[in-house]
Amino acid sequence: MERPRAFVTNSRLPIVASWIVLAVLLTAREPEFGLLIGIGFLAAFMSGLVGVGGAVLLIPLLLYLPPLAGFDAIGIKTVTGITIVQVTGGALSAGLAHLGDRRVDRHLFAVVGLSMTACSFLGAVLSATVPGVALEAVFASMALVASAFMLVLRNRIPPEVDGPPAFNRPVALALGAVVGLLAGMVGAGGAFILIPGLLYIVRIPLRMTIGTSLWIVVASSIAGLIGKAVTAQIDWPLAFALLAGALPAGLVGAAASRRTHPARLATILGVTIALVAVRMWADVLGRL
Repeated sequence: MERPRAFVTNSRLPIVASWIVLAVLLTAREPEFGLLIGIGFLAAFMSGLVGVGGAVLLIPLLLYLPPLAGFDAIGIKTVTGITIVQVTGGALSAGLAHLGDRRVDRHLFAVVGLSMTACSFLGAVLSATVPGVALEAVFASMALVASAFMLVLRNRIPPEVDGPPAFNRPVALALGAVVGLLAGMVGAGGAFILIPGLLYIVRIPLRMTIGTSLWIVVASSIAGLIGKAVTAQIDWPLAFALLAGALPAGLVGAAASRRTHPARLATILGVTIALVAVRMWADVLGRL
């Protein structure tokens, strides 16, 4: 009796119910929206389950699933435009959820955050003139690096320290600029590259890396979104369908992660991302 009562009185039930109604309405009006809602849900669920950024999953799903489901393929520029909307929503949601945490190093945020935010906006604007095949090559390269970090270096983290960590400012500045430029081009927040970079290149302890990178990604995602929007690269109806699927899924994935083995799933995910990256590079090379 207690379980049904807890379910009915759960504060999240109205949110989930309204999402289901929205999903049904969108799907009835345009079947492709139903697929995008499902893709958004799957990517956000896996993000909450394993703790990886949404774009590294969203982009290959959006490129390869629609044709398999009988819909027209979505071009890479449209994919990067709608992905940044979902990524920005997820980053803001995570940032607000951790608003009270005291794991943000202001000095690190000032160095990496400002350079990454500026370059994310620049990358998003430049992507309007970059050939689609080049954007696919950029993402495939980033995915290979991310999968290598997930599979090889995931347990080699620097030790925790008392107080603010010391770090090399030029290296941190360069990391933020490179990650921001590439992430802005492909419509990503960049967390799947930034977090390993801060851990293994800048050598920032894990807790400070997680707390600081969260707000860096919030800033860079907003900048990337603005850059894509002002250059008219966002298909807003598709973006909102994707976002509708993602909104409840992060909570579900985070809850499920407490009952599973995320490390094992992360290994499977790392292999999958590597295979996707290889497939994308094969497509890119085949068109050169």
